[in-house]
Amino acid sequence: MTTKQWWQFGVLCGLALLQAEASRKIEKVRRLITNAPHVNMTSVWVFAGVLVLPHSLAGLLVILVYGHLWLRIQRKMGTRPVHRVVFSTSMIMLSAYAAAGTYVAGKTLQQTYGWSGTMTTPVVIAVATLVFLIVNNVLVAIAASLHGRPSHIMISWSDFALEIATLCLGALAALALDSVPYLIVLILPPLLVLHRAVLVKQLEELAITDQKTGLLNATAWHETARNELSRAARQNSSFGVLMVDLDYFKRVNDTYGHLAGDEVLKAIARMLKDELRDYDAPGRFGGEEFAVLIPDSKAEDVVTTAERLRKRVTELEVLAQTENGETLIKNLSASIGVAIYPSSGTTLEQLMLTADSAVYTAKSNGRNQVVTLST
Repeated sequence: MTTKQWWQFGVLCGLALLQAEASRKIEKVRRLITNAPHVNMTSVWVFAGVLVLPHSLAGLLVILVYGHLWLRIQRKMGTRPVHRVVFSTSMIMLSAYAAAGTYVAGKTLQQTYGWSGTMTTPVVIAVATLVFLIVNNVLVAIAASLHGRPSHIMISWSDFALEIATLCLGALAALALDSVPYLIVLILPPLLVLHRAVLVKQLEELAITDQKTGLLNATAWHETARNELSRAARQNSSFGVLMVDLDYFKRVNDTYGHLAGDEVLKAIARMLKDELRDYDAPGRFGGEEFAVLIPDSKAEDVVTTAERLRKRVTELEVLAQTENGETLIKNLSASIGVAIYPSSGTTLEQLMLTADSAVYTAKSNGRNQVVTLST
């Protein structure tokens, strides 16, 4: 290893620790408001190390960066035990080595065939970036699958875009470090601003999300429904509103405990997300009551959807922890009230009142059924 490589290692390590300390409060808040895996900004320095450092120093950089992250943030918060930190560090290191191998292979091909570095280096870096992304996400998916966390297998498109952005900044940092070293400090300001912007986005999502189920909360659902009402009025189209009320839910809480009841609510939320279209809008109104907005749909299609949801509720089997150990909760049912715009009402208040009255009718008629009412 040359003096230049040690100097580059020191610069990357120093900037990584400086960035982590400068954004420590932001990272703490991000970890407090979500328990799901999220993209941190360490990939900037790790990927830069992949492109300019030998494998041994790149691996040491990963260990130092993630060790500092655990010591300064995760250990004090108690959110991640040591073995999970070691596992995450190992996954990043494997991703880094895969990308480094790809980059070295690309540079070797350049020299062998005399390809122009100006033309082919960006391509080599792009391929190394792709390899880093693929290996990292495959390892995360495998880990999530082994731990029984299917919701963590696929990251969101926004997180995927953020990961690409951090790797692009890492590539720019490497190019700056290799040609005009002092320019690498210009990576810090946009990185810190990006970190804060991601926090703002997470806080915005938190403000519209029901924390128990991950669905829209009542306020956000009403706003979504008002927007759909305005669109339907302009385009002279129809849409449906469903009120889904679990039958005898108090029995679940009284028999198995409130924590088991929470697991049932989460299972209902997952079922709604699975059964509905991407642009349908399920929300939780509190307790055991859910609302579903079915945009741009005819009355018969809305009723068909409601019947499918009712049937799926009866098929649910929820494994929950109780004071007597793991218990399988089944034989659930729901009463569903349906309101159709404009036949059931021309305002959101009328539609909600009609759907709620339909739920009451369903319960009066024996529960576990779908009822449609008009004004």
